Amino acid sequence: MELHEIIQHRREITSFEDKDIPGEVMKALIDAGTLAPAGNNLPSREFIIIRNPNTLKTLAETPATVDWLENAKAAIVVTGRPDISKYWLQDSSIACAFLWLTAVNHGLGAAFGAIYHAQDPAESEKRESFVRDLLHLPKDRHITAILGLGYPAAHPGSKTPPENSELVHFETFNA
Repeated sequence: MELHEIIQHRREITSFEDKDIPGEVMKALIDAGTLAPAGNNLPSREFIIIRNPNTLKTLAETPATVDWLENAKAAIVVTGRPDISKYWLQDSSIACAFLWLTAVNHGLGAAFGAIYHAQDPAESEKRESFVRDLLHLPKDRHITAILGLGYPAAHPGSKTPPENSELVHFETFNA
């Protein structure tokens, strides 16, 4: 697919076929995540690849409404390191986008489970602690998100941008 088609075809997929993801596709995903841009080119984000069905089932219990992970064939936990860069959240978020678009390019569906909660530190701590304890992550990492992956059981179709979007302004903000 061309990039524009990939972007239009990207949808939140939470129902997956019982079909394994080949190693070469997982490698392409890992490459996409690590090749994503990072502020000052600092290694402020890391990735934990999960393929074990028992771990996926337990991750589905994360207090962040990610129950669809139970049926995913893989997940990528994306972390950020504030000790490395003040741009860790942006860096890890951009990596998530690269991972998601690469998944679509390989015929996979993906869903984004936000773990870090910038506006509610208590909620963030609850979510992050669950994942951190399960995966033995050091406390100096924030857990930005978990992306669940698999071949889509169904796809709602491509998106079409609205003709008169109120999201786009030219030259100045037109309120």
